[in-house]
Formats: sequence, structure tokens, C-alpha cells
Amino acid sequence: MYPAELVKPMREELTVIGFKEAHQATDIEEALKQKGTTLVVVNSVCGCAAANARPGARMSLDNTKTPDQLITVFAGVDKEATDKARSFMLPFPPSSPSMALFKDGELVHMLERHHIEGRPAEMIAENLKDAYNEFC
Repeated sequence: MYPAELVKPMREELTVIGFKEAHQATDIEEALKQKGTTLVVVNSVCGCAAANARPGARMSLDNTKTPDQLITVFAGVDKEATDKARSFMLPFPPSSPSMALFKDGELVHMLERHHIEGRPAEMIAENLKDAYNEFC
């Protein structure tokens, strides 16, 4: 498990723009019971989370249509919540960072680590915006 002081600024990159943190499995369950769209970001300490995933998530919100809810879990810290979020992302294997868009609790769009790593944040944002435009 990573120390809280290490991940605090990485968490804040998402929470300051409106993401709600999920620490327990029940946080994820409650979020995905809600009607509408929910973006779940599995955050991470890795470089591709810092350079691509978090900035891409932030830029994606500069769009006419956006998810109703923004939720984040931190891999390696929020184990219970991360495991529960990943259970809703099946059949995709666990990866971090990753991003999943749900509509009425159903997975409708997924970005795995291999879609994030090595791609510019702008490309990730555009991918998410396309999903928002279709499903939100």
C-alpha cells in the first residue's frame, strides 16, 4: 500500500475537478446503482497516469455532454473499492490506470492501460468525449 502523503496530490488532481473518491466496495455499488452515466477512473502512481490518464480525464470534461457522476479509486490504496470497480469492468482484465463509462450501471465504454500508455492526454480526452457524446 502506498503512503497517504505520496498519493494525496495524485488524488487531488481528480478530486479538485469534481471526482468523488470511492474507498469501500459499497461506494462503488451505490454509485453504479444510480441512473445516468458514471465515469470511473482507476487512478495509479505510474507515469502514464500522471502524464496521460489524469490530464486526459480532466480535458475530457471540457465537452457539452459529460457524465452525471465522476468516481475514482486508487489502485494500490483503495483495494476494496478498486476490486469492486474492476468486478463491474469484466470481461476486461484489471489494469491501472483505466477508465470505464457506465450507463445505468452497465459498462458501455472502456479504456485499459494499453489504450492510455504512450498516448497523449489529448487523444485520451477525445476518446472519452466521443463516448460522452454517444452515451451521456
